[in-house]
Amino acid sequence: MTRRQLLHDGASRSLATDRYLRVLGREMTTLRSRTRAPTALVQLRPPEVRFRFLDALWIQVTGTRCNIACRHCFIACGPKTDQIPMMSAGEVECALDEGRSLGMRQVYFTGGEPFLHPELRRLVRSALQLAPLTIVTNGLLVDDAAVAMVLEESERTRYSFDLRVSLDGTTAAQNDRVRGRGTFERVVEALQRLGRAGLSPVVAVVEHEGIVRAQARDRFLQFVRDLGIARPRVKFLPLFRSGREVRRTHGYHDMGVLASAPLLPEVESQLPCASGRAVTSQGVYTCPMLVEHTSARLGKGLAESMHPIRLNWDTCQTCMLDGMRTSN
Repeated sequence: MTRRQLLHDGASRSLATDRYLRVLGREMTTLRSRTRAPTALVQLRPPEVRFRFLDALWIQVTGTRCNIACRHCFIACGPKTDQIPMMSAGEVECALDEGRSLGMRQVYFTGGEPFLHPELRRLVRSALQLAPLTIVTNGLLVDDAAVAMVLEESERTRYSFDLRVSLDGTTAAQNDRVRGRGTFERVVEALQRLGRAGLSPVVAVVEHEGIVRAQARDRFLQFVRDLGIARPRVKFLPLFRSGREVRRTHGYHDMGVLASAPLLPEVESQLPCASGRAVTSQGVYTCPMLVEHTSARLGKGLAESMHPIRLNWDTCQTCMLDGMRTSN
């Protein structure tokens, strides 16, 4: 947050994604005219995504352990969920070393809630010796000690050190219905604390009902600015219909919608799985959205995961059609 900043997403869906949707519409119309039964769509093979290079290394340092249980969490994290165990400091550092050997450009610590890790400061220091670091956090544990740690570690490194703080509304009514009662007030206090320290976190907003990117961006920027953050940055994230969110929105429709159109190069190159991998205590996965899918496990180590994958999972619809970008 005190040095070189990474690009954040635009105000709306990318032009490449819009073009893909237009092509998709044409291909779907042609395909339906050639098939007698709608079920023929599910027989199509999902598109393949080539692996370009290791840009983003996602490390799920706390597994699925979190201090809250958001209603829209795409991997169902919570205080009592341990389907993916917390990583040891040694496991994290091994992943960092392997990532460096493969040319990683940036690191993300995620979970669960990374600030629950008992050796987080050691992990932060290890990561910042190698690459820019972002901690993806709900902000509830960003107290004075955490802010001091961010400031001190930022001064020790030549790389940027960011926090990405989740906030799903500019009011308690919007935010707390998905993140839990009282979370809005506590996150606002954390953002004010960061602002007073001269830090500029990325505020991440999930586009759940009532939050539409095109209508809300200016409002969120002004809201964050009013909290005392001089250079506000807001990142809108599409809603993934997986994990705990399935209970509310009943998942996805037929995967044939993705398999029916060509994967445009400009769309493929920006997909998270084209230049990123997620490391957990249980191995390496195609992306952080799929760490609960055993079929998305690519192996024990990063080196064996550097190969093309197919978009075989329902969750891939969100990245393809909503223009998911994982960078800040």
